[in-house]
Amino acid sequence: MPVNLTAPNPQDVLPVPGVKLGIAMAGVRKANRRDLVVVTLAEGSHVAGVFTRNRFCAAPVQLCREHLAAKAGTRAMLINTGNANAGTGEDGRSRALSTCVALARHLGIAPEQVLPFSTGVIMETLPNDRIEAGLPAAIADLAADHWVQAAEAIMTTDTLPKAASRRVQIDGKTVTVTGIAKGAGMIRPNMATMLGFVATDAVIAPALMQHLVREAADDSFNRITIDGDTSTNDSFVLIATAQAGHAPITRLDSEAGALLRDAVIAVAQQLAQAIVRDGEGATKFITVQVDGGASEDECRQVAYAIAHSPLVKTAFYASDPNLGRILAAVGYAGIADLDQTGIELFLDDVHVATAGGRHPDYREEDGQRVMKQSEITVRVDLQRGDASAAVWTCDLSIDYVKINADYRS
Repeated sequence: MPVNLTAPNPQDVLPVPGVKLGIAMAGVRKANRRDLVVVTLAEGSHVAGVFTRNRFCAAPVQLCREHLAAKAGTRAMLINTGNANAGTGEDGRSRALSTCVALARHLGIAPEQVLPFSTGVIMETLPNDRIEAGLPAAIADLAADHWVQAAEAIMTTDTLPKAASRRVQIDGKTVTVTGIAKGAGMIRPNMATMLGFVATDAVIAPALMQHLVREAADDSFNRITIDGDTSTNDSFVLIATAQAGHAPITRLDSEAGALLRDAVIAVAQQLAQAIVRDGEGATKFITVQVDGGASEDECRQVAYAIAHSPLVKTAFYASDPNLGRILAAVGYAGIADLDQTGIELFLDDVHVATAGGRHPDYREEDGQRVMKQSEITVRVDLQRGDASAAVWTCDLSIDYVKINADYRS
C-alpha cells in the first residue's frame, strides 16, 4: 500500500508543447496490458540523460548512450515494460537496435534519432517482433495529453503511476515542466531501477542540458534508496522542446535559468519521492537528514548508511524504537575520524541521543510514538561542520520479500 501517495489526476499533468505520447498493448510479457510507449519530439528538441552506473548495463542503455553521443538530434523514444533486455549479450543489443530501426522507418527519421528504454525481468530475450508489431497502434495513439497513460504503461511492480507538473513564467512566457517515472524496487542511488522522463518547452542552450539533468538527478533520484540494489536499466532523461518562445537561457545562474532549474528539480524530486512512497511493501516514508558534516559528501555517506541498513529499516517496519541501530550505522559509515561523543540523534521532535549516548530525557514510548507514524524524519547532527544532506527511504517489510520472491510468477 503506497505511503500517502495517490494516482495523479490527468488534468493536473500538463501537456508539453512539442511532445506527444502513444500507448499500445504489445504483449511483451503479458497479454492485454499496455506495455509499449512511443514518444515523439518536435524538431529542434534537445535531449540529455544520465544512466545506471551498474557496469552490467542493459542493451537499451548502451544504445541510448551511443545515440546521444552521435548528436543526431533525438526525435523519438521507445519504452517497453515486461522485459529489461539486460544480460542478453549481443543478441539483446541487436534486438534493441531492430526496434529503433522499425520506429525510425515509421516516423521517417534516422535510427540514431530514437532512444530505446526497457524495464522488467533481466536475462530474458526481448520479443522485438511483438514490440515492432505494436508500433502502428502506439503511433496512432499519439497525443499531447497522454502522460498519465504513459506513466501507467511503464510500470512494473509499481502500484500507482507517477507523474508531476510545474509551470513558471519566464520573460512573460508560460513554461511547462512535466515528468513521469516508474520504480518500486531495486532502488538505490546511482540511480534507481527507474525510468524517468522530464520534458519542458523551455528554450535552453544545448550546452546546459547535461549539467541540468545531472544536477536534477543528484538532487532527486540519486537521493532515494529502497533496498540498496543498483539496477541494470536506470535512465533519467531531460527533454527541452524550445517551444515556449522566450529568449534562450544561456546560464543556469541567471534569473530565467534559476526558475527553470528549480522547476525541473521540483518535478524530479516529486517523482523520486513517489518512487519511495510506492516502494515494494513500504508502509513508512522516511527522511534521513544529516547535518553538521565537514562536507556534503560526508553527510550523504552517513545518510545512506542509515537508509540502507536492513536492521534500521526492519525496526521502522515494526515500530520498534531499537534506535541504537541508527547510531551503529553512523559509526560504520566510513568516517575514520568521527568523534562519537559529538553525535546528536533526533526522531522527529524527540531528542534520542546526545554526546554519543542516550539523552537523559529520552523515553522509549516517545520513540515508539514517532515510529508508528507513516512519515518520519531521522536527523543526525555530526557537529563537524556546516554541510547537510538528506536522502529518502522506506521501511523493509515482509511484503517486500513476498513481492520479490514471486517477481517472475
